[in-house]
Amino acid sequence: MTAAFRQESVLRLAAAVVVSLWIFGIATLAAAQEQPAEQPVAPGAAAETEAPPAEAAEAAAPEPTYPVTVTVGAYINDIQQLDLTTHSYNVDFYLWFRWTDPAINPSATLEFMNSFQLWGHILTPLSEEPEQLADGSYYMALRNQDQFNTKLPLEHYPFDKQELTVEFEDNTLPSDQLIYVADTNPITLNPEISLPGYHIGTPSLTIVDKAYPTAFGDTSASAPPSYMRVTLSMPVTRPLVTYALKLLLPILIVVCSGAMMLLVHPNYVDGRIGIGITALLTLVALQLTMNSQLPEVDYLMMIDMIYFAAYLFVVAGLALVVRGSWLAGADNLDLAIRRDRHGIAWLTGLYIAVTAAIMIVTLA
Repeated sequence: MTAAFRQESVLRLAAAVVVSLWIFGIATLAAAQEQPAEQPVAPGAAAETEAPPAEAAEAAAPEPTYPVTVTVGAYINDIQQLDLTTHSYNVDFYLWFRWTDPAINPSATLEFMNSFQLWGHILTPLSEEPEQLADGSYYMALRNQDQFNTKLPLEHYPFDKQELTVEFEDNTLPSDQLIYVADTNPITLNPEISLPGYHIGTPSLTIVDKAYPTAFGDTSASAPPSYMRVTLSMPVTRPLVTYALKLLLPILIVVCSGAMMLLVHPNYVDGRIGIGITALLTLVALQLTMNSQLPEVDYLMMIDMIYFAAYLFVVAGLALVVRGSWLAGADNLDLAIRRDRHGIAWLTGLYIAVTAAIMIVTLA
């Protein structure tokens, strides 16, 4: 009886422990469910208690006072690689801005309008942040090295005058909010600058209000916008005597050589025609070589018209040779020789007059 009693006592004790643990677990779970849940934060509550540093800085930034006036100037350091076939050129220059409103930075919103290859664009600020001058205004300077593009007119080639330009605008503020004004000495040219094959003239800086014929898809705009555009212009011209000798003298030599076919005796028809044909082919080769260095244009350049006059001279000379051969074959040798002499005088004088007229009319 004693052993059975002890075994029954152990079983009761174990059952009591299991029941106690079960009751304790139920009570703990009920207490956890009765605790209040964490209250959600209203969207505006965090901003009212503590604003993030970036938002606080933005809120503290002053609003610009429109219109903002920005003084601009430039220094042309170098011009390189003027390529007529692509109408492009490289310009290395310094650009600076001065303004009084601390809420803007025109050097950061600068946009060049006639860049040719953006991958080669190097824009280097001379300081990390705008500097405040003694008069309270802000100053920022940049160095820009870029390839630009302007449609170069070639009607007067090889005596053409070109305007190499750099154009830029502010890409954020239209002209009713930002006004560019030229500095006291707005643009200066490096006194040691040189562009092989050209003379560089006096540069200029112009500012215009550029109106666009579109609102760029902005349906909220009441009218198409306009922006202040700054244009840096560098005029370049070719040396007159140098290019006259390089391009016009070869044509004159070929023409004079072709004229000699009229000085050969009319009985030598093959030799006379050979001189004319050779002169004609030489002119064609010269013009093709020249055109390989120029872009395709839909108008005649001055040099083209001079070549056409030379073609007409040679063809007219060949016609006189053919006529003289017929006269010589008909026993009119003296008449053929006289007509050759008269022909060379008239053709040469007419060619010189036509060439001079082309140059005068084109360059006028």
